[in-house]
Amino acid sequence: MVDDLLDFMLGPMRVIGDVYYEYQVIFNSLVVGYALYSIIFRGKRTQQSSAN
Repeated sequence: MVDDLLDFMLGPMRVIGDVYYEYQVIFNSLVVGYALYSIIFRGKRTQQSSAN
C-alpha cells in the first residue's frame, strides 16, 4: 500500500528516491559534513572580522 502511494505521489521522481534510499548513509553523511564545515568556518570568519 505504501509503495502504491509513493508511486502516485512521486511519479517519475521515484527513481531518484530509490537511489537515495540505496545510498542514504552516504548522502546523509555528506549533508551533515557540509553543515558542520559551514558552521565551523563561518564562526572562524566572524571571529577574524571582529578582530580586525
